[in-house]
Amino acid sequence: MTSFGQFDDKRREYVITRPDTPRPWSNYLGSTSYGAIITNHAGGYSFFKSAAQGRFVRLRFNSVPLDQPGRYFYLRDAATGDYWSNAWQPVGKPLEQYESICRHGTGYTIIESRYSEIATRTTYFVPLDKHYEVWWLEVTNEGNQERTLDLFSYLEFASEWHVWHDTFNLQYSQYIVDTEFKDGILCHSTSHNLPEVPESFEFRDQSRHSFITLVGAEISGFDSDREVFLGSPYRTYREPQVVETGRTTGSLAHGDNACGTLQTRLTLAPGETKQVAILLGVGRGEVAGRKAREEMGDFASIAAALQAVRGYWHDRIGSLRVETPDPELDHMLNVWNAYNCLITYAWSRAASLVYSGERDGLGYRDTVQDLLGVMAALPEEVRERLELMLTGQASTGGALPVVKPFAHRPGAEPLPRDDEYRSDDSLWLFDAVPAYVKETGNTAFLDCVLPYADAGEATVLGHLRRAIEFNLERRGAHGLPCGLSADWNDTLKLGYHGESVMVTFQLRHALRTYVEITTRLGRSSETAWATDQLSELDRSIQQHTWDGAWFVRAFREDGSVIGSAKDAEGSIFLNAQTWAVLSGAASGAQSVSAMDACHQQLATDYGLMLCAPPFEKVPCNEIRAVLFNPGMKENSGIFCHPQGWAVIAETMLGRGDRAYEYYRAYMPSAYNDRAEIREIEPYVHCQSTHGRYSRRHGASRLPWLSGTATWSYVAGTQYLLGIRPDWDGLRVEPVIPAKWDGFKVERRFRGATYQIIVNNPQHVESGVVRISVDGVSVAPGAPLPLAPPGSEVTVVVELGR
Repeated sequence: MTSFGQFDDKRREYVITRPDTPRPWSNYLGSTSYGAIITNHAGGYSFFKSAAQGRFVRLRFNSVPLDQPGRYFYLRDAATGDYWSNAWQPVGKPLEQYESICRHGTGYTIIESRYSEIATRTTYFVPLDKHYEVWWLEVTNEGNQERTLDLFSYLEFASEWHVWHDTFNLQYSQYIVDTEFKDGILCHSTSHNLPEVPESFEFRDQSRHSFITLVGAEISGFDSDREVFLGSPYRTYREPQVVETGRTTGSLAHGDNACGTLQTRLTLAPGETKQVAILLGVGRGEVAGRKAREEMGDFASIAAALQAVRGYWHDRIGSLRVETPDPELDHMLNVWNAYNCLITYAWSRAASLVYSGERDGLGYRDTVQDLLGVMAALPEEVRERLELMLTGQASTGGALPVVKPFAHRPGAEPLPRDDEYRSDDSLWLFDAVPAYVKETGNTAFLDCVLPYADAGEATVLGHLRRAIEFNLERRGAHGLPCGLSADWNDTLKLGYHGESVMVTFQLRHALRTYVEITTRLGRSSETAWATDQLSELDRSIQQHTWDGAWFVRAFREDGSVIGSAKDAEGSIFLNAQTWAVLSGAASGAQSVSAMDACHQQLATDYGLMLCAPPFEKVPCNEIRAVLFNPGMKENSGIFCHPQGWAVIAETMLGRGDRAYEYYRAYMPSAYNDRAEIREIEPYVHCQSTHGRYSRRHGASRLPWLSGTATWSYVAGTQYLLGIRPDWDGLRVEPVIPAKWDGFKVERRFRGATYQIIVNNPQHVESGVVRISVDGVSVAPGAPLPLAPPGSEVTVVVELGR
């Protein structure tokens, strides 16, 4: 078994101690205004506002190597001509001679190297609220002889900020680039003859500008023509001619491909350390570049900016701290799952080493779910995002498939066509809206008036009712909601009037939640309406969806069933069973039977498969999952997003051992010492893992941007540990492995801090028998009394029979 690194929870970092990771392991820098992705090899790209329309630093996706080009420093010994890079790649010196450590932190990455008695430490980060990034390089001579080194920066500018045009439309994009070097700043522009139109980000016929400059040393040369830097179209980043010869040429890209290379020379006495920093950003060099150089012109300012970034992210992930008997669980809940949720919230599915720009903006259903994972960390920012998404709901009750924050026009968006609606989109509001109110206590939010995307307006409660009506108005032959364009599983092609059982359970959850909300608000007529609809839906559920041992998944337009024991392929689907429990649709006996069937037929050592057996013969126009290899993605793969729902369902049945078994099966940190199995980062969640029917069973793909992050965090903190916000306060209802003696949690909630100690002397899986708050008994099953803002209280919970 293989480990490539370790968790450093004190510094809140993951430390990669071997650079030859199975795949490049990445991190995120910056914000939704200026973002960047960086790998342990300094690979990656940078973008402004949108990874699809604002990517000004180039990366070639699915290329070999996987993460080139990037943000490099080349170092060349002036005496010997030997050269290497500050990260192992791209030069790739033999690992017997080259040492490398990468520290991925929250909003920054540090890459350390040691070669030929020269040590480097490069810190990459984006200062808060800035539109530029910093590459802070420290170089130390660890030998006993004076050394003279030439340093060369390198990055590759995109020829067009829109990724499609930069990648494919070369007959256009190769003719719009221009560069100049002025006052120590290398300036890059596209379509520089055109005016800038900053008020219209999506308008393409305008000039765009970026810059690169260096502080801490004199610039001795530069190049901005990529082909000149490399020396030949047949050379690679491993052997650029400018570095090989030790001399930049002063080339200025004019069309074709531009790069950012600045040269400086350092002479180091034995034991001496010198520092330089590259500043790379967007805007005109003479304005934005000069300002960046003024702000970060000395290393004290750079160090302070880095510390501010650390503090910013540490505060955001500090709303909850746990101490459990499982240190690998602690790694995730204290740092990496929380940070993963924040990054996913920020970038949805728009920017990673896999998401290459095809998705631009905020996918509706993904983003509304993503809010759950960051609710405790930034509730007021969540409110702003939640309001944005509510204004992405159409007056029909359905939703725009994608909301673009940089171009959204509430009240003026075109109404989606009927065949564009997905049946589940607006139903995720019944998770996010109550979660916000429960976290903050702000019930007035429910009466805030917000516009629909196309026309008209309603209170938040009105938006919720319209979401319910959308699905009630679109029901099929069995009285169940239609699948429309798609439900959660985009590969199920039910036909517009085919019916989704998963969405049926989501609709039941929505109605039940609506009853709960309107009852609390005293809106009796609304409560009565929803109660009647709920009773009618329950009759249809029990009449049509139970298959004898589990629930079916869907009905096609012709009435045929998907997900029945009679089916040779796809006879059982995970989501129908978990949502039957989550929604309360299943009886007690049905819940146990359905979840036991999942355990028997879907559970593997690496997680629960989405369905089984795989599809191999079904026509693709009926089940598009058949286009995937068996055991991959929706075709009996371990789709990781719904793993949290299975954990939650098991906790609702009081089965802590099984819930914890499921959680650890797909928990990234559990594979830190078995990294060759999972292959991708052992510190963040991913979209999918190969299932039992795949020859690559256990291999995982598409890290970082996935609903897995949110639902894993919710399942782990609110259901396994049981620290769950409710309307009137925190509930503490753990469902844990029986072998645990207990655990501790610190939770910030509505301005107070709760120190929660859970004891499990009888080694049960669930069942609270005693609670005290600062020594005063509280009735088990009731929310904790609200503590005054600014106070700290101690809660002691005892589990037992």
